[in-house]
Amino acid sequence: MSRVKRSVHAKKKRRKVLKEAKGYYGRKHSSYRFAKEQVQRSGMYAYRDRRNKKREFRRLWITRINAAARLEGMSYSELIHGLDKAGVEVNRKMLADIAVEDRDAFRRFVELAREGAAA
Repeated sequence: MSRVKRSVHAKKKRRKVLKEAKGYYGRKHSSYRFAKEQVQRSGMYAYRDRRNKKREFRRLWITRINAAARLEGMSYSELIHGLDKAGVEVNRKMLADIAVEDRDAFRRFVELAREGAAA
């Protein structure tokens, strides 16, 4: 059976890891041993934080909506409940943007929520 020489593939693998590790601090960007470890860890952080980012934005939108709703004399939960009862389908991202950018439009949403909650 013939012998397999692995140097081409091995160098390619190391070069790929070192390319991914560009910009890392200390020997993590130049030493394959440390770079491999950090690239693997960075991948885990990236995977985790892609999911966490969604949570963080939702929390931010809810905070903004709550602050704007309280200026109108209503809590966040009352507003969402009222909009749901009124049959208004608007997501939190859009509602938060409206709350920050256009107070008058948000005020109309609050009125709709009050009517929906009363009915």
